[in-house]
Amino acid sequence: MKNVTDSFVSLGHWPSAGSFGFNTDILATNLINLSVVLGVLIFFGKGVLNDLLDNRKQRILSTIQNSEELRRGAIEQLEKARTRLRKVETEADEYRVNGYSEIEREKVNLINATFDSLEQLENYKNETLRFEQQRAINQVRQQIFQQALQGALGILNSRLNSKLHLRTISANIGILGVMEEITN
Repeated sequence: MKNVTDSFVSLGHWPSAGSFGFNTDILATNLINLSVVLGVLIFFGKGVLNDLLDNRKQRILSTIQNSEELRRGAIEQLEKARTRLRKVETEADEYRVNGYSEIEREKVNLINATFDSLEQLENYKNETLRFEQQRAINQVRQQIFQQALQGALGILNSRLNSKLHLRTISANIGILGVMEEITN
């Protein structure tokens, strides 16, 4: 520190004070240059620095204000969403209860419909069996009738001679003639 004060004191004692020269004491010259630069910066840069700090402060305050507004909006939306969630949960519970009772009703209806269908199928089966049984009986009757008719024709053909044949034809012609008179 003594060197620094000595350099300020010695400025006035230079032998060539009126002439231009170089000061080779680096500490003394750097300190003077630094103090001049800092003085100029403080004098001229104070306003610029204050403006920059004020602008930064305003931006930070507006960002905080915007964040607060966004937070309030988010809280409102969260409350609305919670209200909607409670409403939806209530509706879901109602649908679940109604759904279970609807499922039970559908189950009972399906069981009843299935029972009715099975009953109808049983009736159709019984009708089909009766129909097939009746058809089988009719086929057997026709076959018996055809066999009896063929047997009777066989017997008639074996016993029928021409004289009996002419007499049967005459009797049938007579019966037809009587029928014709009755109808007229």
